[in-house]
Amino acid sequence: MPAFTSWPTFPFEGDLRVKPLEEPADVEPPRHGEDPAECSACRAPDEAYIWVSERWRVRALDRPTGLPMVLILESRSHLDLGDLPNLLAAELGVLTVRLERAVRSLDGVARVHVNRWGDGSAHLHVWFLARPFGRLQLRGTFLSLWDDILPRIPEPVWRENLALVAEWLAEFGGKALAEPPHIDWQTPVSFSAPAQRDSASPDGTEELAHGAVVSDGAGQLETIDDSTSPGTPPAGSSGRGAGASTSTGSPTASNASEGSTGPAVASTAAPGAGAFGATAAAAATGPSDATTGTAPDKHRSG
Repeated sequence: MPAFTSWPTFPFEGDLRVKPLEEPADVEPPRHGEDPAECSACRAPDEAYIWVSERWRVRALDRPTGLPMVLILESRSHLDLGDLPNLLAAELGVLTVRLERAVRSLDGVARVHVNRWGDGSAHLHVWFLARPFGRLQLRGTFLSLWDDILPRIPEPVWRENLALVAEWLAEFGGKALAEPPHIDWQTPVSFSAPAQRDSASPDGTEELAHGAVVSDGAGQLETIDDSTSPGTPPAGSSGRGAGASTSTGSPTASNASEGSTGPAVASTAAPGAGAFGATAAAAATGPSDATTGTAPDKHRSG
């Protein structure tokens, strides 16, 4: 067995054996897309990419990956690496550095591996694979294998990373097409039980009955105790209603009975305060057009 099977970075263990080496083929088989009319990269719309420019496009796979980021840089023209004219060759160098920096700027990324195999597709495509910070077992040659072994990262994180890289590239030109995950705002729920109200005050306002139960918008029930002192949260409050306080500008019904002459008024909360506050939960929507499409397989086709 070769020595690399004993490296700490080798992904497999146990009994292994080397496959017999086949005889050389007389003719190299055609790669996918040798004919531009049949090339999937040429026929793919811009919406299948996360960033596009006049001469280059960057795409992701159609699903979250095990690594923090896996991207593919492609030329718009149906060319291979050795076919690039000087202008595109120079731009390839600049974009390679720029894209490496963009991926390395993501949280949790230590290194970015840049690979070009070219045995599967005739259209130029360069792979960018991010190695997670601190994952020393993933260093080196076998990073692309580990990508298929590791559990996939959460889709919202994946989509946010795509959007960040796309915006980084767009700062230098081109157009970012990837969008961050949309937030699914949840509106407050209604009262869980009809709140009884006391009779109207002389000025036309009403007060919630003592001990009325309301929902805090997150599925929790809280009891409003109108016997607490002004500005003091109800007993057992977790602080979610910190923005709501008893009005201190006018005497309440209780202190009116002690000799105050002003009318009794209802306790009010500051606009948008947390007494009936809604909770927001971030949830990813379905896959966006910007990350769809078929990308070359880095293992089976290169």
